[in-house]
Amino acid sequence: MTKLVAAMQGSLLILESSNKGWKMDESLKGTSPQCLAFDPGNTNRAYCGTFGDGLWKTDDGGQTWYNIGKSSISSKDVMSVSVSRHLKKRENNGFNTVYVGTEPTALYRSDDGGESWEKMSALNNLKSSTSWSFPPRPWTSHVRWIEPDKTNPDYVFAAIEAGALVQSHDRGRTWIDRVEGGPYDTHTMATHQKMPKRLYSSAGDGYFESFDYGESWKSPTTGLEHHYLAGLAVDSGDPQNIIVSASHSAWQAHSIEAAESLVYRRCLEWEHDGNNQEWKPITNGLPEPSGTIISIIAANPKVAGEFYAINNRGIFCSSDSGDSWKMLDGISWPKEYISQHPWALAVREDEG
Repeated sequence: MTKLVAAMQGSLLILESSNKGWKMDESLKGTSPQCLAFDPGNTNRAYCGTFGDGLWKTDDGGQTWYNIGKSSISSKDVMSVSVSRHLKKRENNGFNTVYVGTEPTALYRSDDGGESWEKMSALNNLKSSTSWSFPPRPWTSHVRWIEPDKTNPDYVFAAIEAGALVQSHDRGRTWIDRVEGGPYDTHTMATHQKMPKRLYSSAGDGYFESFDYGESWKSPTTGLEHHYLAGLAVDSGDPQNIIVSASHSAWQAHSIEAAESLVYRRCLEWEHDGNNQEWKPITNGLPEPSGTIISIIAANPKVAGEFYAINNRGIFCSSDSGDSWKMLDGISWPKEYISQHPWALAVREDEG
């Protein structure tokens, strides 16, 4: 069974697959969800960060949610949340480490399933912090994405919107500042369990990748005609198969009035066709670019070649590595969502 949680502008969508198609419920109505993460080590546990209403947790797959961290997390504007796939300490009763990022920029860590939180204060002491600034609210910045490394339990990466992609090698205690030539405005990043040291960044300033844990960066853009990127997902079974969502500008990516965006794919197998891993736009089954807000993309963590994408036109699935897509069976997309901007999408695959 596959479970999805999607963050819309004013609620969460909870979706489950079945033999009869998909069913969809709505939760956390009246909040402004910004970020989502399933706990890979705890079935039915997930976290949701909201803008204005803090951090929430569910232990029943999204049926009920509880506001947590109010006494420890100083801001109610939670912009990023992520859960490590590694169990760092067995004495933590099996809890995976949870990271939360806020606006203004601050990062917190919990090793007990969100019962207590510790601020990773060294992040704010980085030299680049004096230049961090989020363009729509230039007086502030926030932690846009947190990526615990999928191969090293001590490594964690944080993307500051806007200004830096930084990293820690001790689970957030100390930080290494951005490097020259790296992404400045990362919106989504990824690591891969089959490719140690590789980093992927989908940024407002383009696509970036590193093969040495961010010491150096490349920006392969052949075929990529849109250079404002937001969504990113890497095939769980193939670290060379990459999907991104792109637009010409932030305005066309995020504004319903000017929306125009599309999805690109890049994979190693195309090298044999002489294309040298060019990016190719994917149109089969996805809505036309005009009127489409930039998509949020996620890979199924346990099913190779399976991706999901959400935008204002609906929720789509690809089971052939991103070549073709279709809307989820049995889902009627409400008209009010057509003018809404989705912000996050999380995927979980359960047995049975």
